[in-house]
Amino acid sequence: MGLVQRPSPVGKKAALFVTCMVDVLYPHTGISVVRLLEHLGVSVHFPRGQTCCGQPGYNGGYHQEAAHVARQFLGVFHDAEAIVVPSGSCATMIRHEFPVLFADDPVRLPLVQHLASITWEFTEYLVNGLGVTDLGLKLSTPHTFAFHDSCHGLRMLGLGQEARSLLENVGNAQIVDLIDHDECCGFGGLFSVKMPEISSAMLLKKIEHINACPADTIVVGDVSCLTHMNGGLSRQKSAKRVQHIADVLAEGLPR
Repeated sequence: MGLVQRPSPVGKKAALFVTCMVDVLYPHTGISVVRLLEHLGVSVHFPRGQTCCGQPGYNGGYHQEAAHVARQFLGVFHDAEAIVVPSGSCATMIRHEFPVLFADDPVRLPLVQHLASITWEFTEYLVNGLGVTDLGLKLSTPHTFAFHDSCHGLRMLGLGQEARSLLENVGNAQIVDLIDHDECCGFGGLFSVKMPEISSAMLLKKIEHINACPADTIVVGDVSCLTHMNGGLSRQKSAKRVQHIADVLAEGLPR
């Protein structure tokens, strides 16, 4: 189901949907998002009561349970002006799967479609929503980066160039290519649980490319991929690491 026409988020308060994994495992990434938005003069609101978007249950086929979780999201964000999500995966759930999940609910569907139209993945919000590619940032020392394009952001939201455009304009940042940057890392949410052997094989291939890449840091837009790849790199005692784009950009903020 396609989105209704998307209103511009310029001048509107940004409601941060921080996502489960960021909230529990990487709260500093949520803080980085807030710092960057406030650096641009955006008013940021963190709605209390937010939980999960329901994606794990939805992907597992538990649609009624996922709808129950999603209804909490609808209640918490019902009056948001713009929703910013540091995750292509969760943004995809809200934008593309919520309208499917509530297709037979005529009472909630208009709100679902509205919230889908005002939900932005973080880099998409900056570049396509606000029209900003140069945040006026500079790293304290030169550093080389490469990008891994996470599946949902790339294939469902059409993202990739947005994050690259932002980092290209950061002083002391150099970008190089990662071989097969657009191939899945093997996490895939429940896929890594239900098919661990295939997931592990995909991860080993990704780590091989990371270790062969001249970049010190691999940049991603989803902490799920970050967790999966950093776990594999750590087990191999590799010096390479994966970081969320928000954390990389925040390192260039004025101190």
